[in-house]
Amino acid sequence: MVTNIIKRIVSAYNSVSLILRICAGIVIGAILGIFLSGAGWISVFGSLFVGALKAIAPVLVFALVSSSLAKGAAKLDRRFGLVIILYLITTLLASLVAVSASFIFPQTITLAQKVEVDAAPAGIGQVLNNLLINAVSNPIDALVRANYIGILTWALIFGFAMKKFAGDTTKSMFTEIAQGISQIVRWIINLAPFGIMGLVFETVSTNGLGIFTNYGKLLLVLVGSMLFMNLIVSPAIVAIILRRNPYPLVLRCLRESGITAFFTRSSAANIPVNMELCEKLGLDEDMYSVSIPLGATINMDGAAITIAVMTLAAANTLGISVDIPTALILCVLATLGACGASGVAGGSLLLIPLACSLFGISNDIAMQVVGVGFIIGVVQDSMETALNSSSDVLFTATAEYYSWKKNGKPLPEKF
Repeated sequence: MVTNIIKRIVSAYNSVSLILRICAGIVIGAILGIFLSGAGWISVFGSLFVGALKAIAPVLVFALVSSSLAKGAAKLDRRFGLVIILYLITTLLASLVAVSASFIFPQTITLAQKVEVDAAPAGIGQVLNNLLINAVSNPIDALVRANYIGILTWALIFGFAMKKFAGDTTKSMFTEIAQGISQIVRWIINLAPFGIMGLVFETVSTNGLGIFTNYGKLLLVLVGSMLFMNLIVSPAIVAIILRRNPYPLVLRCLRESGITAFFTRSSAANIPVNMELCEKLGLDEDMYSVSIPLGATINMDGAAITIAVMTLAAANTLGISVDIPTALILCVLATLGACGASGVAGGSLLLIPLACSLFGISNDIAMQVVGVGFIIGVVQDSMETALNSSSDVLFTATAEYYSWKKNGKPLPEKF
């Protein structure tokens, strides 16, 4: 009797679209956050969801990449090259959008009291050095710390080694392990509505709506730049490449990847979600199993926007005049820094002192700007992650579909 009831409940739950269930989770979480703000146990659902995604994502990436290479099916051809180009070009364009917005709507910051944060990198050389060190870190340590540069490096090496020496039975075993891990991911994602309910509850009960009034104008510039990038610039690039209306694909990426990324605030945690979406879009697993985790590392449009806007706000606060050539240098610096943001503890915020050094702003002042970033991070980091993660799928799909067009294969009628 009880078993039948449980089966009916599970069946009814699964019969509803995941997007609708997530929307319901958002609404319920917000209501509970307003009226039951003291019920801290509700936030445990969010912690468990994010924790599960973060835990399984490194294993999933290593298993998919290495098994794909081991069975000799990996096709890192021109499609992959196009993905890399799109990642880098759009990050540079994002910094240009941010600088332009900061010139049109100049912002200043009421500097917060000095906060204790991790040490920021001293220069772009240190950022690149961190990336290289991460690439050759201990593979077990890379898995434990979710160091995706290291995971990708060792997965590639391991996969090529297995391709050369492993027998068909061993290769088949690794493929089945990757499929099993993928199934675990599907189970976790199916519980996303409960996790997002907990995340929304925690945000609303802790911050209320006050976060939108303090530093509101600065947030508008940041969020506006990210929305402009997400809804105007990136779709324009996709339209130029594919010669078709990009918005069905853009909106699906936002709906099925961006929403989850917004609440998890972690590109790493969203890797399984993105891989699931790539599978639904009919993309080549050998392609997206590498491009998606790589995108979580170097495709950092939102990070470039954050670095540029916050740095120019600091310059305006101190009365530093910024000319066009210097602003263009800032764009390049923000792009390079953003690509290395995931290799630095604290992400994009800790790259702000690096950009501030371009204007001779002291590290003490720059760290206060970082402190302001942490204050508005509830919104800024959520939007940044949604932009970064959804565009990983968008550009992977764009490169794949462009290859289809060149080979005479019809594109999907609906996304």
